Amino acid sequence: MSSEELEQNKSAIAGHMNDILSLLGEDIQREGLIKTPDRVAKAMQHLTRGYWQDPEEILRAALFKENYRQMVIVKDIDIFSLCEHHMLPFFGKAHVAYIPDGYITGLSKIARVVDVFAHRLQVQERLTTQIKDCIQKTLNPMGVMVVIEAQHMCMQMRGVEKQNSITTTSDFTGVFREQKTREEFINLIKK
Repeated sequence: MSSEELEQNKSAIAGHMNDILSLLGEDIQREGLIKTPDRVAKAMQHLTRGYWQDPEEILRAALFKENYRQMVIVKDIDIFSLCEHHMLPFFGKAHVAYIPDGYITGLSKIARVVDVFAHRLQVQERLTTQIKDCIQKTLNPMGVMVVIEAQHMCMQMRGVEKQNSITTTSDFTGVFREQKTREEFINLIKK
């Protein structure tokens, strides 16, 4: 998306935010709220920037031929996303492993792929699968496994209001279908 399109979208979002604030009963001319619509628009564009990024290209940009065939793990990757149901944040850690089959990628690229998918309106289950599918499709490794542990503000601030709940999701392909391989991964991320 061009910078001109981003600016046009930001202005449109800010206009709608003014309407929302008015509908909530706020005085949009109040000093503390005058610049709020622009700030919210800018924040929303930042929090959803993953729509304009190509995660496969990120992985391909640092693809290296390597004869390494053991587990590669990038754990404790911070995630921050917005729940698509209430547009409230969820946050936590992603743990990603793959077993190369001829090609590796730069370690930071794994974290960047997590970021791309997290910076879209999401549900944790889809986020987990999208990360796994992207790595599997792009690197074609012997297997991929992704585990995400997150807290959801939609469960903590509203609804059931359970502040200490953590949701864990996992998805895997290839050699991670073998229980022994999955257990090795789980043991390594728990250390």
